[in-house]
Amino acid sequence: MKMMVKSFTKPDEVRPFAGHGHADLLKMGDRMVQCGEFEPGWRWSQDVKPIAGTESCQASHLGYVLEGRMRIHMDDGSDFDIGPGSVVAIPPGHDAEVLGDKKCVFLDFGEIAEYAKPH
Repeated sequence: MKMMVKSFTKPDEVRPFAGHGHADLLKMGDRMVQCGEFEPGWRWSQDVKPIAGTESCQASHLGYVLEGRMRIHMDDGSDFDIGPGSVVAIPPGHDAEVLGDKKCVFLDFGEIAEYAKPH
């Protein structure tokens, strides 16, 4: 890969969620980097499931929370909360929702090339 510098002020792609935010994506060589803005009221099963067409999120996320809070609901029944400063690895098979009345901003370096992309 060659040296690259890009900014989320000019994303390569924007993927809107059904009603509560969007994901800005930058193509960095053969990888994608995402900055997701998840508005209050956002929930994967309501805002992305209709786009993805799967029962739960099948993306693998490796990310950092810049602001806001989110609860992750794993298919195995476990839950965990993330917030500003959290570095997380989330395997496929989960739902998620924004907590509180502030948006959650999440930088994602995981396997997100297909995230919130219509199938």
